Amino acid sequence: MSTAPRPSTDPITLEVVRNKLDGIANEMQSTLLRSSFSPIVKEGLDASASLFTLEGETLAQATAIPIHLATLIPVVRTILGKYPVTGMREGDIYIMNDPYCGGTHLPDIALVMPIFSRGRPVAFSAAMTHHQDVGGMSPGSVPTNATEIYQEGIRIPPLKYRDGNELNRTLIDLLTLNVRVPETFLGDLNAQVAACSIGARRVGELAERFGANHLPAIAEELLARSERLARRAIAGMPDGRYRYTDWLDNDGVALDEPVRIEVAAVVSGERILVDFEGTSPQVRGPFNCVPSGARAGVYFSVLAMTDPSIPINGGCFRPVELRLPQGSIVNPVEPAPVNSRTSTIKRIASTVVGALRQARPDDAPADAASALHVLAFGGAREDGSPYVVGELIASGSGASRGRDGVDVIETDGSNCMNLPVEALEMDVPIRVLRSELRPDSGGSGEFRGGLGITREYELLSGEVVFTHRGERHRWPARGTAGGGPGACARSVIRRANGTEELIPSKTVARLFPGDRVEINTAGGGGYGDPEARSGARRAEDLAGGKVGRPPAHAD
Repeated sequence: MSTAPRPSTDPITLEVVRNKLDGIANEMQSTLLRSSFSPIVKEGLDASASLFTLEGETLAQATAIPIHLATLIPVVRTILGKYPVTGMREGDIYIMNDPYCGGTHLPDIALVMPIFSRGRPVAFSAAMTHHQDVGGMSPGSVPTNATEIYQEGIRIPPLKYRDGNELNRTLIDLLTLNVRVPETFLGDLNAQVAACSIGARRVGELAERFGANHLPAIAEELLARSERLARRAIAGMPDGRYRYTDWLDNDGVALDEPVRIEVAAVVSGERILVDFEGTSPQVRGPFNCVPSGARAGVYFSVLAMTDPSIPINGGCFRPVELRLPQGSIVNPVEPAPVNSRTSTIKRIASTVVGALRQARPDDAPADAASALHVLAFGGAREDGSPYVVGELIASGSGASRGRDGVDVIETDGSNCMNLPVEALEMDVPIRVLRSELRPDSGGSGEFRGGLGITREYELLSGEVVFTHRGERHRWPARGTAGGGPGACARSVIRRANGTEELIPSKTVARLFPGDRVEINTAGGGGYGDPEARSGARRAEDLAGGKVGRPPAHAD
């Protein structure tokens, strides 16, 4: 029987350690963003960092991408299943991106590093980055017309990226041979190594202060405390079975076929079951979502609809259960393509919010557009050097009781930024002609839905492979409590010869000098009777150019 003293778990110690762990995760995130090479990380912020317990539960996470932070959980557990902690040593780093092993989609590559204190493992640091290109059939590795995962890029099972201080050069040579921008790819991987190393150093210092034996015990108490708070918040909701259904425009291949997302959120005491029975079978195109992504969407929405102030760690997720029918879009069978799963995850999140709105009608907003328009441009500069650049364009959020929706903001599990115009134009031969709020796109109501955005691009030289992944082109964000729907998205290619091509939500096309692309993202739903909107708010909207005429987009 051990005679070692138990660690102090008084509230002050717990809070000090919790804030220190959160600070470490955010320092990892800062290192990751500042050290990366690609614009999608430096400017788009499409990367995340977390700390994990030895059992693979989230210990602390940065303020980053909720989808990444949740999908890192099965990544760490998969690595632990293949590489037991007892065989790990200081300096080891593990790598993985395969969705069918617990990853999310191929561009999101995870690195995981064990953390040691005085030769004893105490935790893990992990970083996930959306890499600008990982091969596949189109630049950017997000082809909306993919029909199997082999077309989407290189798959990495759980492998050792670094053994002690020795990098796996064979693996690095294999990876760089299969991507279009190898220098950028390696630069972003090295940034992930730096982030994990910072996490390992800081947690090691914390373990020195509290003891390698005591820190895991403190961590478990932090998880248990978050679990108790999450259960208490769920218990405050009325028991019941709450249903909601929404749609994706199409799967990128069968362009006339909408994709159904249906959930039943079952609140029972201190637990929530989210059942996806009734959701569409897996689709031919790349909008399938493996279970790790479905969990990310559900975890985000449940936390948002119960008590988002609860300290986030693995304890928050213990009271939440999912039922994911095999062979459905939320649990596809290999080798179904999955690169565009973000659209599905966001719709999962907004549908769960829609279901729980029935349990907490005064606290939930109207539907957000919940659409992240993803653009990828792949071509060559005038000096012949290849480029791949991505854009992440947000939409409007839903209005709520007492507040208008937010214009052009990320919602529902993603937390990225569009590229600044200057950064894009300095890097590639593309000019941004317009970047402005889209008037009349927010749903009408006592409180107006958030506006979408209009961005227009012109290709200046060369030939480009252009990928467009949109949503809400056919199914608008619904209002609530009498509010109107937001405007649908609309995107068009205007050729240099004067012809126009309307984009049916998704496309992979070729652009030539003088061609222009105009993107109009969707607006959020309105809240409350439009006739009840105050005169002051109406005047403010008109003065600010947010509305210019009576909304005509309800159809």
